[in-house]
Amino acid sequence: DDHTQKAAQQLIASLNPYPAAGFGGEETRYVAADIVVQKQGAAWVARLNSAAMPRLRVNSLYANLLKQQRESGNALNGQLQEARWLVRNIRQRFDTILRVAEAIVIRQQAFFEYGEEAMLPLVLREIAEELGLHESTISRVTSQKFLLCPRGLFELKYFFGSGLETDSGESCSATAIKARLKKLIQAEDPKKPLSDNTLAELLSREGIQVARRTVAKYREALHLPPANQRKAL
Repeated sequence: DDHTQKAAQQLIASLNPYPAAGFGGEETRYVAADIVVQKQGAAWVARLNSAAMPRLRVNSLYANLLKQQRESGNALNGQLQEARWLVRNIRQRFDTILRVAEAIVIRQQAFFEYGEEAMLPLVLREIAEELGLHESTISRVTSQKFLLCPRGLFELKYFFGSGLETDSGESCSATAIKARLKKLIQAEDPKKPLSDNTLAELLSREGIQVARRTVAKYREALHLPPANQRKAL
C-alpha cells in the first residue's frame, strides 16, 4: 500500500550510498588557500596568503663566503646563481597568481557580494588580454590554485565559465543558471517535481533562454536526478 511504499522510500533515502567510504585509511589532506579575499570598504580585495607562500631566501653567510673566496671555482658560483634564480622565479610566480586573482575578483565582485546567482561569464582570454599574458599561463595559474573567501574555498578556475544570452541582451553565466536551477528544484513540491521542460519555461520567464537539453545537462552536473526519480509518494 501507499504507507508501505512511503516507508520504504524514506528508508532508502536515509541509507548511505557509499557504505564502504568509512573504511579508507588515507589521511585527509587539507587544501591551503593561495589567495584570501576580504571586503575592504565597499569592495572585495584579493591578497596572497602568507601562510601558503614558501619562505625562501639565499643564505647570506654562504653567499658572502663565495664572494670572499672567488678561487672556489665556477661550479659553486653557478649554484649560487641558480639558487637566486629559483627564489626569483617563485616570487614572480606568486606575483602572477596575485595579478590574475585580482583581475578575477574585480570582475566577479557581485559573486562575493550575492553568491552564485550573481556570477558573471568569464573566459581565460579576457584575463590574458587584460594582463598581457598568454592564455596557457592563465590556465596554469588557475589550476590547483585556491581562493578563500567568506563563501568558501574555490579553485581559481571556478570563476571562469561561458554564458547564455538573456532577454535584456546581457549574458548569464552557466554557474548562475545552475544555482537558479538548484533553488527551483529545492523549492518544488516533492509530490509534483518540475520536469526539465517546466524548468526551462520558468527560466524563460526570468529572461534566461535555455533549451530543455541544456537544463538536463546542468541538472546532471549538479548531480540532481530527473523529475520521475525525485517524486515523493
